[in-house]
Amino acid sequence: QNQFWNSDKKGIYVDVITGEPLFASVDKFDAQIGMPTFSKPISKDLLVEYLDTSNDMRRTEVRAKRSNAHLGHVFADPKSPTGQRYAVNSAAFHFIPVEEMKGRGYEAYVSLFDKK
Repeated sequence: QNQFWNSDKKGIYVDVITGEPLFASVDKFDAQIGMPTFSKPISKDLLVEYLDTSNDMRRTEVRAKRSNAHLGHVFADPKSPTGQRYAVNSAAFHFIPVEEMKGRGYEAYVSLFDKK
């Protein structure tokens, strides 16, 4: 099980290398797979997707656009609000709690939490 898989804290998940915001807790849901899962990224423009055929599987790998860090995979999932499940490795990002976002330079993303 990944570090953030069952966390329900409000905040953003940022690239461990660049600090770029990638996912928000408001889009996190429990897919019961032992790792954090999101219905969507903060912006699809921050990610790149590649066909991954390793281990005799066919799936879509997700990487951070700026750092090229492997984040995890995206799958079709009818339980997700968007029909997609981004399964992300906790080692790929740092968590910034909503109450620390302004002080750490992420003020532009605080409004993500006004909606819900």
